[in-house]
Amino acid sequence: MTASTLCRSTAKSRIAAVCAVAVAGTLLLTACGDQTDSASTKESGSATATKDAPLADLLPKAVKDKGEIKVGSDIAYPPVEFKDESGKTVGIDPDLADALGKQLGVKFVFENGTFDTLLTGLRSKRYDLAMSAMTDTKDRQEGVDSETKKKVGEGVDFVDYFTAGVSIYTKKGDDKGISTWSDLCGKKLVVQRGTVSHDLAKAESAKCGSKGKIAIEAFDNDLEAQTRLRGGGADAGSSDFPVAAYAVKTSGGGKDFQLVGEQVEAAPYGIAVAKGNDELTKAIEAALNAVIENGEYQKIIAKWGVEAGAVTEAKINGGS
Repeated sequence: MTASTLCRSTAKSRIAAVCAVAVAGTLLLTACGDQTDSASTKESGSATATKDAPLADLLPKAVKDKGEIKVGSDIAYPPVEFKDESGKTVGIDPDLADALGKQLGVKFVFENGTFDTLLTGLRSKRYDLAMSAMTDTKDRQEGVDSETKKKVGEGVDFVDYFTAGVSIYTKKGDDKGISTWSDLCGKKLVVQRGTVSHDLAKAESAKCGSKGKIAIEAFDNDLEAQTRLRGGGADAGSSDFPVAAYAVKTSGGGKDFQLVGEQVEAAPYGIAVAKGNDELTKAIEAALNAVIENGEYQKIIAKWGVEAGAVTEAKINGGS
């Protein structure tokens, strides 16, 4: 869930950004806070704690002894993280977490929550990490509210693992004349609360002037926003490109939605770690670089059809 840089160059974004990214039709199979369902929403990665894991000694002793890393995630953001038909948590993030777990010798245990409260969960130590297509931004690093610019927390550190842009989508065959963000003035937009799409909509609405503000309806998750648009309750929706493209490809067998205009706000997704946990941050960075170097990262990204968002190395706090 990403911030605002048109691919042409206007605004910043939750996955695969770069204007050259393939459209939805080329995607193969191809996000998030307070605990919403405690035990029933917990999912463990397949990685098994093992003394033979090459990077296990990089972990803080408390984490290593526990044998697991708790991950806060909004598990309703396909193809990044979502439940399959059997109820299993699947997607880009769970697959990467499994790969990281093999390097570190611990299980990554996903716990479902709402996106806009994940960072609060980190601060309260409910989670060790937040991994939920979260865009790495300076505001999040510094604990600053993106709208008021007031300090609201200690901030977090990010280990960046992907690049993404934000897209607008409408009902198929009914774009309402929308091709740019300014075209949303005077219209109704649905988004997921607390995301870059939400921030962009509020910023654009403030510039609408006589055209009328954007009527923004924000939901706990992106699937709810899609349902509202599908039912005719809005003119358009916005989310990270891979998520929008996945919805276009799969919803109603590809008959419900269409992408309009260009992606905006190309920016990195980051694995969030609470400030002060430098040892854990460095361990995650090392593990990510290891799976990039051994080729497992590239296989996961290709599996979900989002190669254009791949990175070549892990970075800490690379967002702006």
